[in-house]
Amino acid sequence: MKYFLDSAKLDEIDRAYRDYAIDGVTTNPRHIQNSGKPFLTAITDIANWIKENHLEGKDVFPVSVEINPHLEKAEDMVKEARKISKISENFVIKIPCNPEGLKAAHLLEKEGIRTNVTLVFSPAQAIQAGRIGAMFVSPFLGWKEANGEDSYNYMAQLANIYKEKGYKTEIIAAAVRSGKQIADMAELGVDIITAGLSVYEDSFKHPFTNYGLGVFQDAWDKTEGN
Repeated sequence: MKYFLDSAKLDEIDRAYRDYAIDGVTTNPRHIQNSGKPFLTAITDIANWIKENHLEGKDVFPVSVEINPHLEKAEDMVKEARKISKISENFVIKIPCNPEGLKAAHLLEKEGIRTNVTLVFSPAQAIQAGRIGAMFVSPFLGWKEANGEDSYNYMAQLANIYKEKGYKTEIIAAAVRSGKQIADMAELGVDIITAGLSVYEDSFKHPFTNYGLGVFQDAWDKTEGN
C-alpha cells in the first residue's frame, strides 16, 4: 500500500519524503490556502521541488492538483486541466465526481492527461471513475465518519466492486484521520492512503513501545559494563 501526503507545504512534503518515504502528494484548495501561497505559486514550487529531487516522471511521484472548484462546465474544467498539467508531468488533475466532472475526466483521460476523481462518497459514484479509466478515485473516509456513516463497509464494497470488474483505477482512501483507518484500508486491499503528516506520525506510535523502551533502558543501565 502506498502512502500519499495531504499537503501543499513544501517543508512537510520534503520531510515526509525524506523521513518516511511517501510515494506522492494530494492537494486541494484548503491545502493551498494553508500553504500561505497563491495557487499557481504553490503548485509551481512543488513542481520545482520535484525537479530538484529528480522525481520527474508520470509514474514516479504523482501530485494531485485540484482545478478551480467554481468551474461547472466540463469544457471549462478540461481547459484549466490542460494548463495545469503542462506545469509538471507529475501532476494528476483532481476533478469533482459529478456529471460534468466525470465528463471532463473522461475527455482528459482520452487526451492522456491523468485524473483523480475526487469528492466520492458512494460506491455508485466510484464505478464511473473506474469505467472511464481515471488514474485515481478518491473516496472520502473522515467526512463520512464525522457524519455518523460507516466508512469500513463503504470501502469494502467499493474495493470488491473494483476487484470484480478489474478496473485499473487505483483507489485512494482520502481524508484519513487515524491509524485504525489506515489499518482498515490495508486490510481491505486499498491501493493508497492519503493523510496529513501528523496522522502518519501518530500511527507510528504506541504507548507500549515507549513502555518497552523504558524497560529495556532500565535493564541496559543496570547491566555491568555498559
